Amino acid sequence: MTPAERLARLRLIRTSHVGPVSWQQLMQRFGSAEAAIEALPDLAQRGGRAKLHIASVDSVEREIERVAELGARHVFIDENDYSPQLREVEGAPPVLTVRGDTAMLRQPCVAIVGARNASAVACRFARQLAADLASRGATVVSGLARGVDTAAHVGALGGATAAVIGSGIDVAFPPENAELQEKIATDQLLIAEQPPGAEPLARHFPARNRIIAGLSHGTVVIEAAPKSGSLITARRAGDYGREVMAVPGSPLDPRAQGCNLLIREGATLIQNVDDVLEAVGPIDGRMVREPVRGFAAPAASGEASDGDRGRIAELLGPTPVAVDEIVRQSGQPAAAVQLVLLELELAGRVERHAGARVSLL
Repeated sequence: MTPAERLARLRLIRTSHVGPVSWQQLMQRFGSAEAAIEALPDLAQRGGRAKLHIASVDSVEREIERVAELGARHVFIDENDYSPQLREVEGAPPVLTVRGDTAMLRQPCVAIVGARNASAVACRFARQLAADLASRGATVVSGLARGVDTAAHVGALGGATAAVIGSGIDVAFPPENAELQEKIATDQLLIAEQPPGAEPLARHFPARNRIIAGLSHGTVVIEAAPKSGSLITARRAGDYGREVMAVPGSPLDPRAQGCNLLIREGATLIQNVDDVLEAVGPIDGRMVREPVRGFAAPAASGEASDGDRGRIAELLGPTPVAVDEIVRQSGQPAAAVQLVLLELELAGRVERHAGARVSLL
């Protein structure tokens, strides 16, 4: 990949209304980020937006310089250092900022997540489970939050652990984990989707959670409220076809309700490391390898008339609907529907949701 294309790829994902799904569609359609950027104004205009703010060369060059100053690097989705597990999932981040050893992502990975206000018993269990998994050759993945996440990372420090944060790679959150975050970045692996300097805003954490689930062959939940971020991670893992595991708790403890609910819904009940290994399969330290796909040539794609655009737009509403259902009801080729949705997204009129669903904004 040339330096110019790397810069263009960053400009593309940092452009307003370009998300992970639309980034990949643009790359597949045009074959390169440089070609996609040239086409953006016309696509957005066809979607109903007169002008689209495209990330400037200067802003992206500053980001590249800042990342280098931090001892970090950008890893794109079609590069060898990118996680093969994460690459498989819908809406995988086109680029990650990383500090540390990405080779550990090619080993079997297990996520451990749970309550921020976890009990002492839960933290002890998370720490021991992480240490046992690490000693058996697994990479322990978590989100560096208070409580269970912190305990899991600490337990796995003697082996391999990867922390996915909801801020820029240079922002420590929570503040009391600054030393732990730096240690993981130096000795293990720290991962951020947001650009350097990005604050840990609430909207960043569901995106962070999907990365944790996507990196891992299975996710273990240890204490979680029914509407917690940990359950979002677990449900994403289930959506991705990965193993969902939970540690049961007392019905009298609100922090156990989410785990007990997951078990009731079919999650594997976990009591020790052997239960985890039985659920996700043998972990023997062998590297996971798969061919890396690229965007070398533009993919064939359909076009849509103004009338087709109108009919497709009429099928959209505030309630998320599957893209396949829009294809079915519109009678249009899938490529044409995807193009119209891309135009509407660039115009800021459509929002994408998990499960390949879309809605009007």
